[in-house]
This record gives sequence, C-alpha cells and structure tokens, in this order.
Amino acid sequence: MTHESWVDKQIREATERGEFENLPGAGKPIPGAGQPVTEDSWLRDYLRREGVTGDGVLPPSLLLRRDLEQLPERIRRLRFERDVRELAAELNARIIEWQRLPSGPHVPVAPVDVDEVVEQWRNERTSIADSSADPGEPAPPSPRRRGWFRRR
Repeated sequence: MTHESWVDKQIREATERGEFENLPGAGKPIPGAGQPVTEDSWLRDYLRREGVTGDGVLPPSLLLRRDLEQLPERIRRLRFERDVRELAAELNARIIEWQRLPSGPHVPVAPVDVDEVVEQWRNERTSIADSSADPGEPAPPSPRRRGWFRRR
C-alpha cells in the first residue's frame, strides 16, 4: 500500500473526472523548450506575453533620442501644420523637462527648432505634390461641393 498525499489525491480525482481533457495547448510543445535561457529571457517573455514594447524599461534619455530620430517620419504622416507644431512643441517640453533633472545615461539631446521642423514638413509636402503631378496631363477638375442643406 502506498502513501498518497492530499495533492496527489486531488490530481488523481480531477483526472478521473476528466477535468484535464481538452485544455488549451494540449498536445503542443511547451513554448521555448530547448531554447537557451539567458538572464533577461524572463523579461523578453513577459513583454511578449503582455504585448508591450520595451519602452517602459528604457531610460528617458534614450526614449527622447529615439523620438528625435523618428520625428521626420512622424511629421510625414501629419496633414496640418498645427499638428506638426504641437508634436514638436510636446517633444521640446519633454526634452526641457529631462534637461532640468537628467536621469539615466547621459545622451546628448537638445530641443528642436519648431519653425525648422515645419519648414521641413512643408518642403516635403510640396516635393510630394510636385512629383505626383504630371506636367503633360491636365489637372482633374475639382468637384463642385454642395452642402447637404442646400435646395436644388
């Protein structure tokens, strides 16, 4: 006769009732099995599982540097000048706040010239408009807009 612990008894009874059948992931390999384990693998797995980026673990100076590098791409997607100005002003406010009380590794980060960013945005928009217009082809007529409130 063998000695069965309380935990073993609970597992055996649950198995007999069929509570372990049709569980999600049944018959599939364990994720990461056979992969080398590094000291930060738990962090990468956690971030992947939660569906978040590593921005929360980066120091503010590196985040600001990355945002400065991504600024041209971000303004390219904006349609209005006021949005470009707001984005540049918000980035400048974050940079100035970090410069007052720097933390983390020292990375050279300086505020951007908002007018220069707007000028870059304008130049890019005009170059896109110029390249999309074919000089040999007349521009399509602009459709007449009628408000929904007008009577015909």
